[in-house]
Amino acid sequence: MCGIVGYVGVKEATPVLINGLKKLEYRGYDSAGIAVLSKDDNEILVKKSKGALKFLVERITDQVVKQSKQKDLVLAEKENEENLQALIARTPEFVSGNVGIGHTRWATHGEPSDVNSHPQTNVSGTIAVVHNGIIENYAKLKAFLQEQGIVFKSQTDTEVVAHLINYFYEKTNDLFKAVLETLHRLEGSYALGVVSKNYPDRVIAARKESPLIVGLGKDENFIASDVPAVLEYTRDVYYLEQKELAVLYQDHVDLFNYEGEKIHREPTHVEWDLSSAEKGGFAHFMLKEIHEQPKALTDTMRPRLVFDGNKPVDINFEEIDFGNAWKTARRVVITACGTAYHAGVVAKYAFEKFARISVDVDVASEFRYRNPILNSDDIFIVISQSGETADTLAALRLAKAAGARVIAITNCVGSTVSREADNVIYTWAGPEIAVASTKAYTTQLMCLYMLALKTGRLRETLSDRDYKNALKELSQIPDKAEEIIKNQTEIQKFASKQFNKEKIFYIGRQFDSASSLESALKLKEVSYMHCEAFSAGELKHGPIALVDPNTLVVAIATQPDLYQKLASNIVEVKSRGAATMAITQDKSNAFAACCDTVINIPETDSAIASILSIIPAQLFAYYCAILKGLDPDKPRNLAKSVTVE
Repeated sequence: MCGIVGYVGVKEATPVLINGLKKLEYRGYDSAGIAVLSKDDNEILVKKSKGALKFLVERITDQVVKQSKQKDLVLAEKENEENLQALIARTPEFVSGNVGIGHTRWATHGEPSDVNSHPQTNVSGTIAVVHNGIIENYAKLKAFLQEQGIVFKSQTDTEVVAHLINYFYEKTNDLFKAVLETLHRLEGSYALGVVSKNYPDRVIAARKESPLIVGLGKDENFIASDVPAVLEYTRDVYYLEQKELAVLYQDHVDLFNYEGEKIHREPTHVEWDLSSAEKGGFAHFMLKEIHEQPKALTDTMRPRLVFDGNKPVDINFEEIDFGNAWKTARRVVITACGTAYHAGVVAKYAFEKFARISVDVDVASEFRYRNPILNSDDIFIVISQSGETADTLAALRLAKAAGARVIAITNCVGSTVSREADNVIYTWAGPEIAVASTKAYTTQLMCLYMLALKTGRLRETLSDRDYKNALKELSQIPDKAEEIIKNQTEIQKFASKQFNKEKIFYIGRQFDSASSLESALKLKEVSYMHCEAFSAGELKHGPIALVDPNTLVVAIATQPDLYQKLASNIVEVKSRGAATMAITQDKSNAFAACCDTVINIPETDSAIASILSIIPAQLFAYYCAILKGLDPDKPRNLAKSVTVE
């Protein structure tokens, strides 16, 4: 959630900050702002605005926009660094300076407004702060500061931080010590960027729970919530660890722990291609990332398959030591949130089928607040696309405290989950910019299927023949995913007829029941249509009372031995006026007579078909959003990385 950027260097800071915030829009936000140290007098100049980033740009360039004969062109084109740089010479109102911080805010404390937007400042405006996360003890700190005579302007928890830093600065006359004293008194999660009029050559950053990176350039350095914000300038970054600070100057960066001691660490070189974080000709990132799934699946799978000629014969996870513990384990425990949780539900079926081992799947936010039973011989798996999901991290730490060995599946190298887990399996999906996850989900499934198959072979619950047959089927999944994407016209047509339905139900059995959960979530996330998912056998236990002509029922059917039962369920809802669609690999026409539309996916082993069956559901969700005039990349109220509870 939210986005932080910061800059110190030889360039004008404002265009760099706006450019970085633009790259972080996918995280979700409802207001934006910047604070820049003026070149002339070192005053902190703050500009902020409720709403989209373009409104902040308009406010910054207000004079030239008003005077321009091409107002619409100015507003449309001044959101990139090159054009903003040119504006500096054209208006004295421009926020001009070489050091600054910026923020896109998603409201937690106080409604979205100009006043509640970040940056927040102290009373005199000599210190400015941007903040991601939640200060849990802000009310107590606010009461203390009000006793000192401080008058608050906003409803935010962040303003407390600015005033508290100023309080300690007046006592120490040292900004770094003031920040450190403040950090020791903050409870909760935060990533912070701080600038001060009295220290015009630096930006101070700190991190606890919420992610923050430092970008290292030539004669310039950066902070950001995520790598895409700095890729245009550098690929060398520090990933700040828990309870670490960074002090950024034009020519160097110093890292410290919370005791104020210097830390020495080699930077990480990011291998992403900048173009992979751009739309590349697609109308939206979501559609681009759906189309990227065949490649992402290949990148995740191929390095881990062992081939004998052209035939896959084994799986090799170099990241994991498959010792005796995997053979003797009595249980697999999987915990995650949202889309990653749904991947875990699919994995439950896969592990139980291939490895004949009991699996418990838990929503991380529930797991952390009960007293879970953990055994020393459990295999504990956490799944998180960002590697920064707050509840998943809490579950990971709870498991480690109980002595469990934790395996993490994540897409982000250097993320907190990847650093704290005992073993890490990266999905290699590449940057996923759209808030609604697509390729991260299918690559998570790929990793989980491979883990389940490998575990089954180690435990000798899979014969060598069945193991190699499954590997062959798995190796063909990327090509079959490509085939689905190339033949999406029928899905688009169906969406054009059904996007105005009042109620949508996804149903399925076994693996397909698990896939229905993610299918329904995708539709809810991007189209805002009311959608539910449940096991098809539960229809008669209540849900069928909701079915009427304003209902669409989508059946996922990839389990051949259950086709007839699912067809009977479809007939039940069809007779009550519902529109129906089946996503299936059936070639016997079992659903042709009872469904308005049948989306056929390429045939594969029914146990691994969940990787394919989700793709039509992703496309259906995308097209429904487009037809309703919505932006599928930035769903309302949602953020890419949920770093608070």
